[in-house]
Amino acid sequence: MTQQLPFPLVDEPEADVIEAARVLFAGEVEFLKGVVAMDGLPPDDRAEVCFAGRSNVGKSSLINALTGRKGLARASNTPGRTQEINYFTLANDHYLVDLPGYGFANAPVDVVAKWQNLLKNYLAGRASLRRAFVLIDFRHGVKAVDEEIMTLLDKSAVTFQVVLTKSDKVKAKDHDKVLAQVRGALAKHPAAYPEMVLTSSEKGDGIATLRAIIAGLA
Repeated sequence: MTQQLPFPLVDEPEADVIEAARVLFAGEVEFLKGVVAMDGLPPDDRAEVCFAGRSNVGKSSLINALTGRKGLARASNTPGRTQEINYFTLANDHYLVDLPGYGFANAPVDVVAKWQNLLKNYLAGRASLRRAFVLIDFRHGVKAVDEEIMTLLDKSAVTFQVVLTKSDKVKAKDHDKVLAQVRGALAKHPAAYPEMVLTSSEKGDGIATLRAIIAGLA
């Protein structure tokens, strides 16, 4: 029988923790490189976190909101067009890693296979990866393509934390229903971190909390 975990929304950190994270993210953040093969990865000489999410989940918007730089991560007009692992430097302390959006139905089969292989190798072989953030559109909850990435993270023994995006698009009366669906899905995944983060890139909700989580992953 699957153990039912509560997966609560994370509490807001203390003011000093939020301020320290704000200062970190207000510092130098730059695009480093796009990687298409494992031999292109930068040295694993600092902590890194990665962001995974299906196409149109709001991943670029979230990264831009975290860093306070509107054009840092660029969303493609065609979902799934970005098939590189994009590395950003956060001061000299962290790498922020933007994984290609998954679930792109229009991409050729060989392109999908190549991307999946790169992703598996990255997740299995990156010693400096501290946590994966799996973005889930709060309007839709966990979908089958999200289950696939979470299962891959289970197999790779990579701790992942769910970040719910676009919370401003969901009426308050519908929150509990979506949260229950997500919690039910997460209960099946041993690599799932036991707290979720509710965010809105447009309104800024949850951004300071997520910054503090990342800053604490050394």
